[in-house]
Amino acid sequence: MNFSGKVVVVTGASSGIGAATAVFLSKLGAQLSLIGRNVNNLQKVNDDCAKSTSTISIPADLTIEGDIEKIIKSTVDHYGKLDVLINNAGIIETGSIENTSLAQYDRLMNTNVRSIYYLTMLAVPHLLKTKGNIVNVSSVNGIRSFPGVLAYNVSKASVDQFTRCVALELAPKGVRVNCVNPGVILTELQRRGGLNDDQYAAFLERSKETHALGRPGKPDEVAAAIAFLASDLASNITGASLPVDGGRHAMCPR
Repeated sequence: MNFSGKVVVVTGASSGIGAATAVFLSKLGAQLSLIGRNVNNLQKVNDDCAKSTSTISIPADLTIEGDIEKIIKSTVDHYGKLDVLINNAGIIETGSIENTSLAQYDRLMNTNVRSIYYLTMLAVPHLLKTKGNIVNVSSVNGIRSFPGVLAYNVSKASVDQFTRCVALELAPKGVRVNCVNPGVILTELQRRGGLNDDQYAAFLERSKETHALGRPGKPDEVAAAIAFLASDLASNITGASLPVDGGRHAMCPR
């Protein structure tokens, strides 16, 4: 894979899958626009990527419309174009229909869906010029149903449907749109979603049984799949939801 001369926006680049994707793409020659809320972490990732390629970092909160607008404007002002948009930023919270508040629902949908919708809307005019592509980061929860994370499930199913719809709309214009659907990945997502250390340890132990490969995944493994979908090697793939979940989507419910 070669991303030399390609300008790539990566949201949620300050940690986890986003950081791994940024570093992975930097080694393939991509010119990066790195987006994140944690300024210190974002700078560390930026410095790491800058060893291999040209980068800019843009601190932004994707629930703020002005920040989303700043991402596209700053990227195009700096590089003069946009080739790939990677919508990775997302959050998780626990809760069922009995105890998920509207505030929780709105928080998840605003971060996981509304921000992707608006950022994509603003990016599309530039992607049409370059015949670029989009990779959204969804979840196995977008493919399968799981109890206890209702609003998160709904948000990720929305990302999958958004991916397919936009893929069909943009295919005649030469722009591809795909998503990856990670299973349990070794990031801080679950801890940030409310699990304490003991709960998280039990969660990872459980994943050995619920994932066919018998283990949680690593951020680099998802990054490789994202890079593939964003590359010319995937030139005949659009509207796809690619599980990167150790076989979790194929397992019997447990």
